[in-house]
Amino acid sequence: MTRPVRLGVIGLGRAFTLLLPTFVKDPRIKLVAAADVIEAARTQFTADFGAPAYASIEQLCASPDVDAVYIATPHQLHAEHVCLAASYGKHILVEKPMAITLDECTRMIDAAREANVHLIIGPSHSFDLPYRRTREIIESGKFGDVRMITAQDFTDFLYRPRRPEELNTAEGGGVVHSQAAHQMDVVRLLGGGLVRSLRAYTGAWDPSRPTEGAYSALLSFENGAFCTATYSGYGHYDSSELLDWIGESGQHVDAADYGVARRLLRGVRSLCEEAKLKALRNYSGALSVRVLSRLAPIAHPNFGQVIVSCERADLRPTACGVAIYGDEERQFETVPVSDVPRSELIDELYAAVIGDREPLHSGEWARATTETCLAILESARTAKDCVMKYQLAV
Repeated sequence: MTRPVRLGVIGLGRAFTLLLPTFVKDPRIKLVAAADVIEAARTQFTADFGAPAYASIEQLCASPDVDAVYIATPHQLHAEHVCLAASYGKHILVEKPMAITLDECTRMIDAAREANVHLIIGPSHSFDLPYRRTREIIESGKFGDVRMITAQDFTDFLYRPRRPEELNTAEGGGVVHSQAAHQMDVVRLLGGGLVRSLRAYTGAWDPSRPTEGAYSALLSFENGAFCTATYSGYGHYDSSELLDWIGESGQHVDAADYGVARRLLRGVRSLCEEAKLKALRNYSGALSVRVLSRLAPIAHPNFGQVIVSCERADLRPTACGVAIYGDEERQFETVPVSDVPRSELIDELYAAVIGDREPLHSGEWARATTETCLAILESARTAKDCVMKYQLAV
């Protein structure tokens, strides 16, 4: 390692809180600045890291001490903040979803290219090593071409505390913008990246949560493969049950906590109260998990059950590795777990910023994923197939 990436954080909310163990445990990252509208969060950051925290994003971007910025602001602000950071010559890591329109995605790509900076979108679950290893097995050709992908995930996403815009599809809310961004990234990685067309249905079944809480999509790929992808965030069945009770973050899920998300919301009387409840889990909140000594995951993060059917084997990435079901034998390839959670994200960021290496999860890659997510909404609305225009091969 030559030197760490000097990282400025834009948005000290829940996303930053979840990535904080990665940032503090990986020596390739040094947190040097932050920007947030909440004074308590800025004060906490300065106390924890001895670094400046600004009320203005522009002040952070103007700092010569910052190599790259991590943008974790609300979805509908990503395009504005990426373009601002690029104008100051900063490399950019922005949370998924990349943006909520394709025009915004293109603006972000153009801004980064014109400024000659790298743009990375993530983390999505396609960074996770079991999915990456599955892709390597596919590319080896040992089991022939991919023919079919089956992906499904059931969570309580819709009943976790939300801000009002997170329940408004037009502002980037609902499971399609937030969760399909993971699942579409994973299946595009495994299928080769080039989705030809998509047909989908969505479900919005709870008037108190007025946005999509579920979807099913059928994707066809240019290479002839096809994929069925289903997601439900309605908080009944939990896919962790199929994954040895390992949750999305790679931590153990206690089956006794069934229904806890809905119970937590039962006493909430308004959207304002709910937003305050969510804020308790942000970086400076009373229920924050910003403890720097947080335990490392016991397994890899995951996004439910995924099965890749090749010509001569089915491949099943899991929280611990890849299960391979061949013609006459079954085997399991373990994928070791790092002490640094989501270290794959830092691999890509460090290679881009320090090594000037083009990332896999570039703006163009993420725009293609966003295209499939928006196609889910469009296909469900029109009851028609959507043909893709912006797809990118792996």
